[in-house]
Amino acid sequence: MKENTIPSTPKFLVMLSKNVFQFLGFVLVMALLWQAVQIKFISLRKDIPLDNPEYVTAAERTKQLECLARNIYNEAGNEPFEGKVAVAQVTLNRVEDGRFGKGVCGVVYQRNVIYEKVICQFSWACMPGVRNRPLNSTVYKESEEVAKKVLLENFRLPSLSEAMYYHADYVNPKWGKPKITQIGRHIFYKD
Repeated sequence: MKENTIPSTPKFLVMLSKNVFQFLGFVLVMALLWQAVQIKFISLRKDIPLDNPEYVTAAERTKQLECLARNIYNEAGNEPFEGKVAVAQVTLNRVEDGRFGKGVCGVVYQRNVIYEKVICQFSWACMPGVRNRPLNSTVYKESEEVAKKVLLENFRLPSLSEAMYYHADYVNPKWGKPKITQIGRHIFYKD
């Protein structure tokens, strides 16, 4: 007597169904992952206001670096590394303060008129011809590197966190401001 047997499912159908389930599982996982990424992007976009001054275009950042590098070059080109950093740091301290112009370039090139005389925050900015291409390319490259360290990498000298002013050691403006320190040929002051 023969027993009733259930016909067996062909092997290719078993393999096909496994592959289909694996594919559907993969698609489901990818869809969930895509959804999670989209939700994260949306939440990040909400946290970043488009008019936030901390977020600048690449062109604007390049312009800021150039203004800062020119200021370092003209104010402290022959100073040691720390002297260059100190000048850059005073420039950025003024940017953060807000009384000296808007943005890095605004601070570097700020001009005031006092008794019909134009006064620049940094004397070189008022000198005709100085704004042209730097003469010493090696010193300018150093100034660019310092500008990158200070502006992009947030490198700072802790002792100058409050420094707002400086002058060369061979002049005496009699400011009456509290002296912080001297680095190279520059003496630094706070408000």
